[in-house]
Amino acid sequence: MDTVLSGIRSTGNLHLGNYYGALRNFTRMQHENKCFFFIADYHSLTTHPDPKILHGNVKNVLTEYLAAGIDPEVSTIYIQSDVPEVCELYLLLNMHAYLGELSKTVSFKEKARKHKDNVNAGLLTYPTLMAADILMHNADKVPVGKDQEQHLEMTRKFARRFNNMYGVEYFKEPVAYNFGQELIKIPGLDGSGKMGKSEGNCIYLSEDSKSIEKKVKRALTDEGPKEPNSEKPECIENLFTILKVVSTEEVVMHFEDKWNTCEIRYGDLKKQLAEDIIKVTAPIRERILDIQNDEAYLHKVATEGAEKARANADKTLGEVREIMGIKKF
Repeated sequence: MDTVLSGIRSTGNLHLGNYYGALRNFTRMQHENKCFFFIADYHSLTTHPDPKILHGNVKNVLTEYLAAGIDPEVSTIYIQSDVPEVCELYLLLNMHAYLGELSKTVSFKEKARKHKDNVNAGLLTYPTLMAADILMHNADKVPVGKDQEQHLEMTRKFARRFNNMYGVEYFKEPVAYNFGQELIKIPGLDGSGKMGKSEGNCIYLSEDSKSIEKKVKRALTDEGPKEPNSEKPECIENLFTILKVVSTEEVVMHFEDKWNTCEIRYGDLKKQLAEDIIKVTAPIRERILDIQNDEAYLHKVATEGAEKARANADKTLGEVREIMGIKKF
């Protein structure tokens, strides 16, 4: 049985991109592997953290993890800051992470460009903290989207470097877990890029039907095809990408035919897309509403998850300290 680790930053509600990137597969995955799911509140501190909403964001993600089908009786669900061992492993890994490689990561360059007034050390060493999260449980597999592939490769590099430096075969080199498919990247509704909160182009799992209909209706389109079987522009291809994951094959083929014959009506496409997104998210939203006010249940899940995660983390950290020569008198 493989060990699988997955984390989501506590920057707000989960959206359709999170769901199709990994969440919908977790119900099956957790019964086939030893799974750790965590809420990365430390990671969220790298970009303008707001203490007034941080805990609320953590609660939202925990609630939506559970509503999406993660079973705390089967998997380990915990909050990153409830496992202080990750901070020490993060420190130890940073001793072998080099400035040149950290500063060349795509995510660092993008974040530094967007947040010029807050280019902090945490932002630079984000890949090292991610590696600590993964290596703390010596995970075999990590569900990641295309935008996180470079960070996962750096985790593999850090694991390999540690093993080589100390002459051991301790850390595994984790691989991407894509459920036997290509890694999925759900586009946003603004016509480009990926779906994400910071981009303002996403549909949240907790949104009601009217909000979803309104957002899809405003999605960027063009004037329509001028010639039969023409190539779709990016904004239209993105709508079809979302359609392919929420709709039936028959629905997708219908609109593909309409595009190829220059008969497509974007109003019809958006109406169908909104209806099919609502079919996917409505059951999850109902569970979110049931769970979010059950403070006792959320406390139980977080507390028990932290205890299980810390037991595993304590073992790893003790062995790493021993390998590195950090010993008590």
